[in-house]
Parts: sequence; C-alpha cells; structure tokens
Amino acid sequence: MPSRRADSAERSITAAGLVRLLGRLHADPDEAAAQYEQLRRALVRFFDWRGAWPPDECADEAIDRLARRLEQETAVADIRSYAYGIARLVLLEHRRRPRLTPIDDAPELPSLPAAASAEPDALQECFDRCLAQIEDENRSLLLRYYEGERQAKIVSRRRLASALGLSDNALRSRVQRLRVRLEHCVNTCAALSR
Repeated sequence: MPSRRADSAERSITAAGLVRLLGRLHADPDEAAAQYEQLRRALVRFFDWRGAWPPDECADEAIDRLARRLEQETAVADIRSYAYGIARLVLLEHRRRPRLTPIDDAPELPSLPAAASAEPDALQECFDRCLAQIEDENRSLLLRYYEGERQAKIVSRRRLASALGLSDNALRSRVQRLRVRLEHCVNTCAALSR
C-alpha cells in the first residue's frame, strides 16, 4: 500500500488542470473562484451527509479527478453534474476501504517503561505549549470533546454539537482539523527539541 504522502502527491491537481476547471466554471476569474469554492463546499456537504470521513479530503479527491478529466479533454456538458458523478464513485470507493478504528475505540496501548520517562516530559511540554497557542474557543472545544468516558462522552459530544449548531459529523470534522493542527505543532516542537 503506498504511503499517504505518495498517494496525495498522485492526486494533486496540476496548474493546467486548475486553470481548465476554473475556465469551465466561469469566464470571469473572480466568479470562477467563487464557483469553485461553492462547488467544493457542496461536495464537502455531500460527503459529510453520507458519513465519508474526512469529507473535505473526499471532496478534494473528486475535484482532483474532475480536473484531470478536463485536462484530458474529456467532453463534459455540465461540470457540476459530472462532479457529483465523480463524487458518487469516490464515495463508493471510500465505503469499500477497510474501516479504521477511531482512536477513542482503539484498545489501550501498554504504558511506556519508566526508563523512557524523559521523552514523554518533553512531549508533554510541547503538547502544553501547542495547546496554549490554539485560540481559546477552539482549545475549549478540543478539551470538551474528549471529556468523559463511554456513553457519557457520546452524550457530551451530542450536546456540544447541538450547542454549536453542528451535526455530529461536522463537529467530528472540526475537531479532526484542530487535532491535525495540534499534532503537527507537537511533532515540529518535538523534532526541534531533540
């Protein structure tokens, strides 16, 4: 199985593909950019409503494939309908992939031996520093999202989503993006402290 980085490099949209896609969306560059964002948001909702995770990556995959088709000069009468057709195929592929176990449901890992305690302290310092850099509202969201155990956690997350006016999937998506940002910061900090 190829690495995630190699997979995303294969999927990335080329400049020519992007120019062709924007040109097909609208002749005016500003309106084309607005149409692109509108299409992307619609595709994210499409995947979010159908439980494809993460919906923004699935939408990007559909748009990348659309751009590649346009670059190959495939005859496309209606860009949006064609994009939804591609999105349905991406969704089918997504559903066929083996399901990943959410980190909350993963079995507990064995604890580290006492001799390795120096590194976790450095990691904890990096984590605390990176968490402090996140905006107050987002930091509170992250901390509240992971409160509780089992059923209490589920109920708490539903209340949190309701209070924010979000669906459960939209809340998970927002927290995932914050988590990725936090993880990147911690990994960078840890690499610099070595």
